[in-house]
Amino acid sequence: MAGRLEQRVVLITGSTGIAAATSKRVAAEGALVYAIGNDTESLRTLKAEIENPGGTCDTIAADVTVTAEVDRAVADCVRRAGRIDMLFNVVGISGRRFGDGPVHECTDEGWEMTIGTNLGSMMRMSRAVLRQMLLQEPRAGGLRGSVLNMTSVLAYSPEPRHFSTHAYAASKAGVIGLTEAMAAFYAPHLIRVNAIAPALVRTPMSRRAQQDTALQEFLRTKQPLSRGFLEPEDVANAAMFLMSDESRMVTGTVFPVDAGWTVS
Repeated sequence: MAGRLEQRVVLITGSTGIAAATSKRVAAEGALVYAIGNDTESLRTLKAEIENPGGTCDTIAADVTVTAEVDRAVADCVRRAGRIDMLFNVVGISGRRFGDGPVHECTDEGWEMTIGTNLGSMMRMSRAVLRQMLLQEPRAGGLRGSVLNMTSVLAYSPEPRHFSTHAYAASKAGVIGLTEAMAAFYAPHLIRVNAIAPALVRTPMSRRAQQDTALQEFLRTKQPLSRGFLEPEDVANAAMFLMSDESRMVTGTVFPVDAGWTVS
């Protein structure tokens, strides 16, 4: 059903993997996409891939872990588009290279970088966007806006053999707590807040995992619907639903896209 997000202003953090797939998906449904990230090359590529088929995409270069840059980027989006209907907080990192691991091995840098990027950036982006949403008039459907946050099945379904990164798990569990608290507070203001929880997806962040033959074999049974890695488009399709009016009465939920991970 084309046009489900016609003329809706969608702000998405990130420009590769799930962020890129979702940007293309919502643009195909008529959304005006604003992609925020610090990788200018992938931002340029994403913009071209959306605009060549006739979609609308603008990009804003910013570091979403820095308050001043976040505020500037959100203000820039509002200046160009007049409002923000949806925010999808996708940006996140694996903290392994900084020292994330089991708690007894986790370094201060690994903990602080992972929590600061995965949870801190989400708070900063949400803060700036919610300030705008609270000021704007509801659309015809009766809502001011929607926020969608990226968590992970590892927040509530750990896998110690392959994913002993405890700062990452804590950051993604924090996303769930933040999402539920925000959903309760902002519902009376006609703003929805939800989270999406993927299992293992074939993205640039999972390159290490994609080269691990033992993990590939593990995923054949742990993610039986995909018999391996999910594709970014699998998550983008779910994100599309959670941003559309088809889910207009849904808030405070954590929506798993895990190919059977949590039941296998």
